[in-house]
Amino acid sequence: MFGADKGTVADSDNRMNGKKLKIGIVQARFNADITDALANACRSELLALGVLEKDIDHVTVPGALEITVALQAMAEKSRYDALVALGCIIRGETYHFELVANESGAGVTRVALDYQIPIANAVLTTENVEQAIARQDEKGRDAARVAVEMANLLESME
Repeated sequence: MFGADKGTVADSDNRMNGKKLKIGIVQARFNADITDALANACRSELLALGVLEKDIDHVTVPGALEITVALQAMAEKSRYDALVALGCIIRGETYHFELVANESGAGVTRVALDYQIPIANAVLTTENVEQAIARQDEKGRDAARVAVEMANLLESME
């Protein structure tokens, strides 16, 4: 059937194999307690998926709006199989939350499309700190899994 996923269990297992992949992580320092937890969960999951420590590059930037500039610089180097964006935007009392959340998300997507590189977007957008804490570990692990799976998927399509 056209468009049906004809992948097998073995195919999906291969997609989760991080061996031989080079992954770049960009982490915003704003809301550092949350983003540090995201980064730790992401790195741990990448290692569990077989990505070697030496094949993980991790840089930090001031905030969510600066993530895309670092992602773009990494993408331009053409040495990464996938990138990960980590940040945390918590709603405040002004419109600034919407601006940062929208521009950050659009920027990550634009870099991914412009450079044809998978980018796992784990920039949390929450109403409060409690929601961010509740999501930090799982979203960090999810980002690692998305990066590995999408890198392998795109490789298999070449």
